[in-house]
Amino acid sequence: MCKRAKIAAVAVILAASAFISGCGLFGKGKEKLDPPQDVSYLKEGEGLDTASEKAAPDKETAVEEKADTVMRDLYLIDRNGMVVSQTLPLPKSESPAKQVLEYLVDDGPIAQILPNGFRTVLPADTAVDVDIKDGKAVVDFSEEFATYDAKDEKKILQAVTWTLTQFESVKSVELRMNGHRLNEMPVNGTPISEEGLSRQDGINIDDSTAVDITNTRPVTVYYLSQADDEVYYVPVTRRISNKEQDDVAAVVKELADGPGMMSGLASALSGDVKLLESPKVKDGVVTLNFNESILGSDEKSMITDAALQTLVLSLTEQEGIKSVSVLMDGKTGLASEKGEPLTEPVTRPEKINAVRY
Repeated sequence: MCKRAKIAAVAVILAASAFISGCGLFGKGKEKLDPPQDVSYLKEGEGLDTASEKAAPDKETAVEEKADTVMRDLYLIDRNGMVVSQTLPLPKSESPAKQVLEYLVDDGPIAQILPNGFRTVLPADTAVDVDIKDGKAVVDFSEEFATYDAKDEKKILQAVTWTLTQFESVKSVELRMNGHRLNEMPVNGTPISEEGLSRQDGINIDDSTAVDITNTRPVTVYYLSQADDEVYYVPVTRRISNKEQDDVAAVVKELADGPGMMSGLASALSGDVKLLESPKVKDGVVTLNFNESILGSDEKSMITDAALQTLVLSLTEQEGIKSVSVLMDGKTGLASEKGEPLTEPVTRPEKINAVRY
């Protein structure tokens, strides 16, 4: 099977999973700490997918029995050892920042809704408290926190940081245990900077291609992975040479080059995808002009949902970029897999890898 055919196959699976889940691909970005007001409410006994129809009692889940739910991003560890967001419906809470961390605890409230192929990052029985002030979330763990496996240490830092920074009010994270600030992790000694943890520290860090790390800088791109029949997006922070002057072009190149030897990952862009000119950024919109290899179908001038999604996710990680406009050979007229013309720039999805029950 040729590379483009493989990509198309992944995209078909992705589109099918999105259709089954009922989740739209695109929406707004970071979430405010206050619970959103456009939440769909369920009556007792109603399922999430068919709120207008009475659910059979033997098919009710713990989630479906909740009257009020909000979709939250929980960063978990997948079967390949990658830290990945799974968006799950949680009960509405007056303390959502504390709640999302409690859902990262092994054998905690997530137990009945944990997606197949994923595991939590915090040790069982870990108690947690969160205080947010001036953009910093101060997290205080109980002593059970120090019982994690050493190999998970950096993954814990990434999962906690990225889970909390989904909220607009959180820019950085400070960790404590039993009220004492942690300057390093308690098991394997990973240092924690005085400024705290942030998304700038990266996630699923891959520096295998960097010869001299001191002359590089990080960018985060999104590749594809799969668990059972579900295709999902995985953020990976890679190092690019400081000789690269354009971060946007560098991100596109990383996507086209693919994830290399990283286990279980694939790129939605083929290695033949090239930019025909330098990207243009204006008023938060980046315009990309590709060669014809960006097409998922030559006959329909179609770009796959997976390719478009990875471009949008990756590029909106860059400061100042809010949406992406895609051209082919300088022309508009590209369409989505559904045949809908892409007449407007595409914004970052509100939720990534949403799970439905």
